[in-house]
Amino acid sequence: MYSEDQLVMISALQHLAFCERQCALIHIEQQWAENRLTVLGEHLHEKVHSGKSESRSDIKVSRSLRLVSYRLGLVGQADVVEFHLDREESRQGIRLEGLAGKWLPFPVEYKKGNPKKYREDDVQLCAQALCLEEQFNVHIPEGALFYGERRRRNFVKFDKLLRDRTEKLAEELHSLIDSGITPPAEYSPKCKNCSLLEICNPKWSSAMKRKGYERILFSCEP
Repeated sequence: MYSEDQLVMISALQHLAFCERQCALIHIEQQWAENRLTVLGEHLHEKVHSGKSESRSDIKVSRSLRLVSYRLGLVGQADVVEFHLDREESRQGIRLEGLAGKWLPFPVEYKKGNPKKYREDDVQLCAQALCLEEQFNVHIPEGALFYGERRRRNFVKFDKLLRDRTEKLAEELHSLIDSGITPPAEYSPKCKNCSLLEICNPKWSSAMKRKGYERILFSCEP
């Protein structure tokens, strides 16, 4: 179990799943840069968080709900958590104050663009579900990612494979941050969409490494 002081942002898992170096630059070195994609993402989240909670007969919508898992050492804020009325006696649900019946949490995360190749958004959503499960003592089988480009939901099953990957990344995240070491750059095609491209400069770093500059620089240190 982690203490309050050891909690790390859930969003860092998405960064780690995308690139270990990007995660370290943001969460160890506290570096950040805007590009077109990050601006679009921030605008989309502002619209989501500015909305009020909604209520329908079988769905209650909560926005900006604080999430925390002391088991995984994660903390964050959900874009949207829908509470669906549990109409099947075989399904597990929770009680909501002032409402009859049982309700099942269903996390929804809003993202710009389209689904990612490496499922890093799925990891972030699964982490939210794991937090909700710990907070409400309930099993959550699935959630959804809403992509601004597609304008529709992409449903995500929280199967064992995704849960295991998410928990493993949470362990790696704490190890990375505890080390305080930013990994060296390795250029790949996905770098072109990274907001930290100019800060990271992976092409230059990779070229210098191939030429042995890294060995020369370290050998010159006092």
